[in-house]
Amino acid sequence: MNRSRLALAAASVAAIAALAACGSSTPAGPTLASTESGTGAADACAKGSLPLVTPGKLTVGTDKPAYEPWFSNDDPSNGKGYESAVAYAAAEKMGFAKSDVTWVVVPFNTAISPAAKSFDLDVNQISISDERKNAVDFSSGYYDVRQAVVTYKGSPIDGKTTVADLKGANLAAQVGTTSYDAIKNQIQPSNDPKVFDTNDLAVQALKNKQIDGIVVDVPTAFYMIGAQLDDGVIVGQLPATGTPEQFGAVLDKGSKLTPCVSKAIDALRSDGTLEKLQQEYLANAGAPELK
Repeated sequence: MNRSRLALAAASVAAIAALAACGSSTPAGPTLASTESGTGAADACAKGSLPLVTPGKLTVGTDKPAYEPWFSNDDPSNGKGYESAVAYAAAEKMGFAKSDVTWVVVPFNTAISPAAKSFDLDVNQISISDERKNAVDFSSGYYDVRQAVVTYKGSPIDGKTTVADLKGANLAAQVGTTSYDAIKNQIQPSNDPKVFDTNDLAVQALKNKQIDGIVVDVPTAFYMIGAQLDDGVIVGQLPATGTPEQFGAVLDKGSKLTPCVSKAIDALRSDGTLEKLQQEYLANAGAPELK
Protein backbone atom coordinates (compact mmCIF):
# COMPACT_ATOMS: atom_id res chain seq x y z
CA MET A 1 0.00 0.00 0.00
CA ASN A 2 1.32 2.95 0.22
CA ARG A 3 0.97 6.53 -0.49
CA SER A 4 -1.81 8.52 -2.03
CA ARG A 5 -3.19 11.56 -0.39
CA LEU A 6 -4.96 14.94 -1.46
CA ALA A 7 -8.51 16.09 -0.74
CA LEU A 8 -11.28 13.51 -1.05
CA ALA A 9 -13.86 14.66 -3.54
CA ALA A 10 -16.36 11.94 -4.38
CA ALA A 11 -19.75 11.73 -2.73
CA SER A 12 -19.15 8.05 -1.97
CA VAL A 13 -16.58 9.06 0.56
CA ALA A 14 -18.22 12.20 1.87
CA ALA A 15 -18.23 10.80 5.38
CA ILE A 16 -14.50 10.26 5.30
CA ALA A 17 -13.87 13.69 3.84
CA ALA A 18 -15.92 15.22 6.62
CA LEU A 19 -13.97 13.35 9.22
CA ALA A 20 -10.65 14.33 7.69
CA ALA A 21 -11.70 17.96 7.80
CA CYS A 22 -12.44 17.78 11.49
CA GLY A 23 -8.86 17.92 12.66
CA SER A 24 -7.45 15.94 15.52
CA SER A 25 -7.30 16.89 19.11
CA THR A 26 -5.36 14.15 20.85
CA PRO A 27 -6.16 14.09 24.54
CA ALA A 28 -3.30 15.02 26.79
CA GLY A 29 -1.92 12.13 28.78
CA PRO A 30 1.00 11.07 30.90
CA THR A 31 4.36 10.72 29.22
CA LEU A 32 6.31 7.47 29.23
CA ALA A 33 8.75 8.82 31.76
CA SER A 34 5.99 9.86 34.16
CA THR A 35 4.26 6.49 33.94
CA GLU A 36 7.46 4.48 34.42
CA SER A 37 9.14 6.63 37.03
CA GLY A 38 12.18 5.12 38.62
CA THR A 39 12.83 2.45 35.98
CA GLY A 40 15.74 2.12 33.61
CA ALA A 41 13.31 2.11 30.70
CA ALA A 42 11.88 5.41 31.85
CA ASP A 43 15.32 6.98 32.09
CA ALA A 44 16.27 5.73 28.61
CA CYS A 45 13.06 7.17 27.17
CA ALA A 46 13.18 10.48 29.01
CA LYS A 47 13.21 13.32 26.52
CA GLY A 48 16.69 14.45 27.54
CA SER A 49 18.11 10.94 27.12
CA LEU A 50 16.86 10.28 23.61
CA PRO A 51 19.40 10.09 20.75
CA LEU A 52 17.84 12.64 18.40
CA VAL A 53 18.88 14.06 15.04
CA THR A 54 18.39 17.53 16.54
CA PRO A 55 18.68 17.78 20.34
CA GLY A 56 15.36 18.60 21.95
CA LYS A 57 13.41 18.13 18.71
CA LEU A 58 11.65 15.05 17.34
CA THR A 59 12.24 14.92 13.58
CA VAL A 60 9.57 13.00 11.69
CA GLY A 61 9.85 12.08 8.02
CA THR A 62 7.23 11.41 5.37
CA ASP A 63 6.90 11.60 1.59
CA LYS A 64 5.61 14.52 -0.47
CA PRO A 65 2.90 15.02 -1.54
CA ALA A 66 1.38 13.97 1.78
CA TYR A 67 -2.06 12.73 0.81
CA GLU A 68 -5.41 12.18 2.49
CA PRO A 69 -6.46 10.38 4.59
CA TRP A 70 -3.01 10.01 6.13
CA PHE A 71 -2.37 13.77 6.11
CA SER A 72 -4.50 16.80 5.41
CA ASN A 73 -3.88 19.54 2.83
CA ASP A 74 -0.39 18.17 2.09
CA ASP A 75 0.75 19.58 5.45
CA PRO A 76 1.99 16.98 7.97
CA SER A 77 2.59 19.70 10.57
CA ASN A 78 -1.10 20.55 11.01
CA GLY A 79 -1.77 17.42 13.08
CA LYS A 80 -4.65 16.35 10.83
CA GLY A 81 -4.89 13.07 8.97
CA TYR A 82 -4.25 9.70 10.57
CA GLU A 83 -0.46 9.50 10.43
CA SER A 84 0.09 13.11 11.37
CA ALA A 85 -2.23 12.69 14.35
CA VAL A 86 -0.51 9.45 15.40
CA ALA A 87 2.92 11.06 15.13
CA TYR A 88 1.91 13.96 17.37
CA ALA A 89 0.15 11.66 19.83
CA ALA A 90 3.25 9.46 20.09
CA ALA A 91 5.44 12.54 20.46
CA GLU A 92 3.26 13.73 23.32
CA LYS A 93 3.62 10.35 25.03
CA MET A 94 7.39 10.78 24.70
CA GLY A 95 7.31 14.23 26.30
CA PHE A 96 7.43 16.45 23.20
CA ALA A 97 5.21 19.45 22.70
CA LYS A 98 3.76 19.95 19.25
CA SER A 99 6.23 22.80 18.71
CA ASP A 100 9.07 20.34 19.34
CA VAL A 101 8.09 18.16 16.36
CA THR A 102 9.64 18.98 12.99
CA TRP A 103 8.93 17.36 9.64
CA VAL A 104 11.28 16.50 6.77
CA VAL A 105 10.53 15.17 3.30
CA VAL A 106 11.69 11.57 2.88
CA PRO A 107 10.78 9.54 -0.24
CA PHE A 108 9.37 6.08 0.45
CA ASN A 109 12.35 4.17 -0.96
CA THR A 110 14.81 6.35 0.96
CA ALA A 111 13.02 5.69 4.23
CA ILE A 112 13.39 1.91 3.97
CA SER A 113 16.96 1.94 2.66
CA PRO A 114 19.94 1.24 4.99
CA ALA A 115 21.34 4.73 4.28
CA ALA A 116 21.93 7.21 7.09
CA LYS A 117 18.68 8.79 8.23
CA SER A 118 17.75 12.48 8.27
CA PHE A 119 14.87 11.70 10.64
CA ASP A 120 14.25 10.16 14.05
CA LEU A 121 11.21 8.26 12.79
CA ASP A 122 9.29 8.10 9.53
CA VAL A 123 5.55 7.54 9.05
CA ASN A 124 4.66 6.82 5.45
CA GLN A 125 2.22 3.88 5.28
CA ILE A 126 5.17 1.49 5.42
CA SER A 127 4.26 -2.11 6.15
CA ILE A 128 6.37 -4.00 8.65
CA SER A 129 8.14 -6.94 7.01
CA ASP A 130 11.04 -9.22 7.90
CA GLU A 131 12.81 -8.27 4.68
CA ARG A 132 12.66 -4.56 5.48
CA LYS A 133 13.84 -5.25 9.02
CA ASN A 134 17.20 -6.22 7.53
CA ALA A 135 17.75 -2.57 6.64
CA VAL A 136 15.74 -0.57 9.20
CA ASP A 137 14.00 -0.78 12.56
CA PHE A 138 10.23 -0.68 12.97
CA SER A 139 8.17 0.48 15.91
CA SER A 140 5.12 -1.43 17.08
CA GLY A 141 2.37 -1.30 14.49
CA TYR A 142 0.06 1.70 14.57
CA TYR A 143 -2.44 0.50 11.93
CA ASP A 144 -3.73 -2.98 11.03
CA VAL A 145 -4.09 -3.08 7.26
CA ARG A 146 -6.68 -4.72 5.01
CA GLN A 147 -6.32 -4.87 1.24
CA ALA A 148 -9.03 -3.91 -1.26
CA VAL A 149 -9.60 -4.08 -5.02
CA VAL A 150 -10.44 -0.85 -6.87
CA THR A 151 -11.93 -0.69 -10.34
CA TYR A 152 -14.22 1.50 -12.49
CA LYS A 153 -17.95 1.21 -13.10
CA GLY A 154 -18.70 -1.28 -15.84
CA SER A 155 -15.29 -2.97 -15.72
CA PRO A 156 -14.95 -6.75 -16.11
CA ILE A 157 -14.72 -7.10 -12.31
CA ASP A 158 -17.29 -4.51 -11.26
CA GLY A 159 -19.85 -6.28 -9.08
CA LYS A 160 -17.78 -9.38 -8.40
CA THR A 161 -18.31 -10.80 -4.92
CA THR A 162 -15.68 -13.49 -4.41
CA VAL A 163 -11.92 -13.79 -4.65
CA ALA A 164 -12.41 -16.60 -7.16
CA ASP A 165 -14.26 -14.13 -9.43
CA LEU A 166 -11.00 -12.20 -9.80
CA LYS A 167 -8.88 -15.08 -11.09
CA GLY A 168 -9.10 -13.99 -14.72
CA ALA A 169 -8.64 -10.28 -14.06
CA ASN A 170 -5.73 -8.08 -15.09
CA LEU A 171 -4.71 -6.62 -11.73
CA ALA A 172 -1.97 -4.23 -10.69
CA ALA A 173 -0.21 -2.87 -7.62
CA GLN A 174 2.69 -0.64 -6.70
CA VAL A 175 6.03 -2.40 -6.93
CA GLY A 176 7.49 -3.83 -3.73
CA THR A 177 4.29 -3.53 -1.72
CA THR A 178 2.24 -5.99 0.29
CA SER A 179 -0.62 -5.14 -2.06
CA TYR A 180 1.37 -6.85 -4.81
CA ASP A 181 1.95 -9.79 -2.47
CA ALA A 182 -1.81 -10.00 -1.86
CA ILE A 183 -2.44 -10.36 -5.60
CA LYS A 184 0.13 -13.11 -5.92
CA ASN A 185 -0.70 -15.01 -2.73
CA GLN A 186 -4.43 -14.46 -2.15
CA ILE A 187 -6.00 -13.83 -5.53
CA GLN A 188 -3.49 -15.86 -7.56
CA PRO A 189 -4.75 -14.57 -10.92
CA SER A 190 -4.15 -16.47 -14.12
CA ASN A 191 -2.55 -13.34 -15.59
CA ASP A 192 0.69 -12.02 -14.11
CA PRO A 193 -0.03 -8.85 -12.11
CA LYS A 194 1.20 -5.55 -13.50
CA VAL A 195 3.54 -3.47 -11.36
CA PHE A 196 3.90 0.32 -11.27
CA ASP A 197 6.40 2.58 -9.57
CA THR A 198 3.58 4.57 -7.96
CA ASN A 199 -0.13 4.17 -7.31
CA ASP A 200 -0.71 7.27 -9.43
CA LEU A 201 0.68 5.46 -12.47
CA ALA A 202 -1.55 2.49 -11.73
CA VAL A 203 -4.57 4.79 -11.52
CA GLN A 204 -3.72 6.24 -14.94
CA ALA A 205 -3.54 2.73 -16.38
CA LEU A 206 -6.95 1.98 -14.89
CA LYS A 207 -8.38 5.16 -16.39
CA ASN A 208 -6.99 4.05 -19.76
CA LYS A 209 -8.59 0.61 -19.19
CA GLN A 210 -5.22 -1.07 -19.59
CA ILE A 211 -5.93 -3.02 -16.40
CA ASP A 212 -9.10 -4.21 -14.68
CA GLY A 213 -8.26 -3.27 -11.12
CA ILE A 214 -5.72 -2.09 -8.57
CA VAL A 215 -5.04 -3.67 -5.18
CA VAL A 216 -4.29 -1.18 -2.39
CA ASP A 217 -5.03 -0.85 1.32
CA VAL A 218 -8.62 0.03 2.20
CA PRO A 219 -8.08 3.70 3.14
CA THR A 220 -6.16 4.33 -0.07
CA ALA A 221 -8.96 2.59 -1.99
CA PHE A 222 -11.41 5.14 -0.62
CA TYR A 223 -9.06 7.94 -1.56
CA MET A 224 -8.78 6.63 -5.12
CA ILE A 225 -12.52 6.44 -5.72
CA GLY A 226 -13.06 9.78 -4.03
CA ALA A 227 -10.32 11.90 -5.54
CA GLN A 228 -8.70 10.15 -8.48
CA LEU A 229 -11.37 8.19 -10.33
CA ASP A 230 -14.58 9.84 -11.54
CA ASP A 231 -16.27 6.45 -11.88
CA GLY A 232 -14.25 4.45 -9.37
CA VAL A 233 -15.72 1.70 -7.20
CA ILE A 234 -14.36 -0.64 -4.56
CA VAL A 235 -14.97 -4.23 -5.60
CA GLY A 236 -14.36 -5.37 -2.04
CA GLN A 237 -11.94 -6.14 0.76
CA LEU A 238 -9.76 -9.21 0.63
CA PRO A 239 -10.22 -11.55 3.60
CA ALA A 240 -7.92 -11.08 6.57
CA THR A 241 -5.16 -13.68 6.64
CA GLY A 242 -3.45 -14.71 9.86
CA THR A 243 -1.44 -12.01 11.59
CA PRO A 244 -2.56 -8.65 10.19
CA GLU A 245 -0.23 -6.58 8.08
CA GLN A 246 0.68 -3.46 10.04
CA PHE A 247 2.07 -0.04 9.31
CA GLY A 248 4.94 0.88 11.62
CA ALA A 249 7.20 3.88 12.12
CA VAL A 250 10.61 3.41 10.47
CA LEU A 251 13.79 4.14 12.40
CA ASP A 252 17.49 3.71 11.76
CA LYS A 253 18.67 0.13 12.13
CA GLY A 254 19.60 -0.50 15.75
CA SER A 255 18.30 2.89 16.91
CA LYS A 256 18.10 3.29 20.68
CA LEU A 257 14.97 5.32 20.01
CA THR A 258 13.05 2.31 18.67
CA PRO A 259 11.86 0.87 22.01
CA CYS A 260 10.75 4.32 23.14
CA VAL A 261 8.66 4.92 20.03
CA SER A 262 7.19 1.43 20.40
CA LYS A 263 6.29 2.13 24.03
CA ALA A 264 4.52 5.30 22.97
CA ILE A 265 2.55 3.55 20.23
CA ASP A 266 1.70 0.63 22.51
CA ALA A 267 0.33 3.15 25.01
CA LEU A 268 -1.78 4.77 22.28
CA ARG A 269 -3.23 1.39 21.39
CA SER A 270 -3.93 0.53 25.02
CA ASP A 271 -5.66 3.80 25.89
CA GLY A 272 -7.86 3.73 22.78
CA THR A 273 -6.23 6.64 20.97
CA LEU A 274 -5.38 4.63 17.85
CA GLU A 275 -8.93 3.33 17.58
CA LYS A 276 -10.32 6.84 18.04
CA LEU A 277 -8.07 8.25 15.31
CA GLN A 278 -8.91 5.39 12.96
CA GLN A 279 -12.59 6.16 13.36
CA GLU A 280 -11.88 9.82 12.79
CA TYR A 281 -9.75 9.50 9.69
CA LEU A 282 -9.95 5.98 8.28
CA ALA A 283 -13.56 4.94 8.73
CA ASN A 284 -14.16 2.60 5.79
CA ALA A 285 -17.84 2.39 5.01
CA GLY A 286 -19.01 0.76 1.79
CA ALA A 287 -16.27 -1.76 1.00
CA PRO A 288 -17.92 -5.22 0.95
CA GLU A 289 -16.11 -8.32 2.09
CA LEU A 290 -15.00 -10.59 -0.75
CA LYS A 291 -15.81 -14.23 -0.02
